[in-house]
Amino acid sequence: MYPALAIVEALKAAGPRDVSLLYVGSEGGVEEGLARRQGIAFRAIAAGQVRGLAPWTMARNLIRLGWGSVQARRIVGEFTPQVVLVTGGYVCVPVALAAWARRIPVLIYLPDLEPGLAIRMLSRFAARVAVSFPEVTRYFAANRALVTGYPVRAAFFAVDKAAARAAFALEVDVPVVMVFGGSRGARSINRALVSILDELLERCQVIHVSGELDADWVMEQARSLSPDRQARYRPYAYLHEEMVDALAAADLVVARAGASTLGEFPALSLPSILVPYPYAGQHQNVNADYLVQRGAAVKIADAELDTKLLPTVQALLGNRARLAEMSVRARALARPEAARRIVEEMARLAG
Repeated sequence: MYPALAIVEALKAAGPRDVSLLYVGSEGGVEEGLARRQGIAFRAIAAGQVRGLAPWTMARNLIRLGWGSVQARRIVGEFTPQVVLVTGGYVCVPVALAAWARRIPVLIYLPDLEPGLAIRMLSRFAARVAVSFPEVTRYFAANRALVTGYPVRAAFFAVDKAAARAAFALEVDVPVVMVFGGSRGARSINRALVSILDELLERCQVIHVSGELDADWVMEQARSLSPDRQARYRPYAYLHEEMVDALAAADLVVARAGASTLGEFPALSLPSILVPYPYAGQHQNVNADYLVQRGAAVKIADAELDTKLLPTVQALLGNRARLAEMSVRARALARPEAARRIVEEMARLAG
């Protein structure tokens, strides 16, 4: 969702003021709220995963995809776009195929380092496939792959650390660790953090985005901290626009290894401890390894969080030279022009 929002931002900045936008997403997904917050019209269609599931669940989701295809054809026919941008996931399949059937050019943006099943299939019907890194072009025909970098909202390149810390009422001279697990949170990360919170807050401040599902018990644990520890702890269920400042305020981030880590952390020169989600295939491991191999991150397996999280954070906070080097290496991976390059390709395809 966030790469799409960055592309929309660049499109509005570069294109005509009367450009019409429509975001098509899954029913009940988080993207509807995010799209509407940005003033983007939203239509929902049925979709569902069809790989790695029980046979009865797969059959149900195939029926949902069939109904989603009917909905997508109707939406594309009514909206009549000049170009369709898709960013992955099963919800993109019926939309892209509906556009292809009407000879509307389809541009895929792949945020991850490896394409999933949906993108591999859809690449045969796409006019172009934009990718974040040269290493990814090998998955696609040579005349279809376009290296753009990971599109990040302009706000990530315009933040001020001092102002970001002031926005969260943080002490200037005490290190800040940001911890989050994605839009829905990550229970294993939340539990591991809460178990070491008292000891960790002795030497740093923590901004913790727990996700809505764990917010109640995390807040309850926070109330049991001593007043001096509570003064260094900032727990939130979720952050919207404030997320940029939360990341900018940090000296170190602990997070899953979703695709956003490949763009947002480099944009902020942010060193990271990455904990790949163990049930997301291998793409989060690949994402984490990419940053680790380039000296911008450290990886901890989800199963090792309880024993390794505290010593890893302490070791990095105690080695300012290493943190500074990780920051430099992260920044070297940033591609500020990525969103603009994708918008240029959309304009070319739209004629």
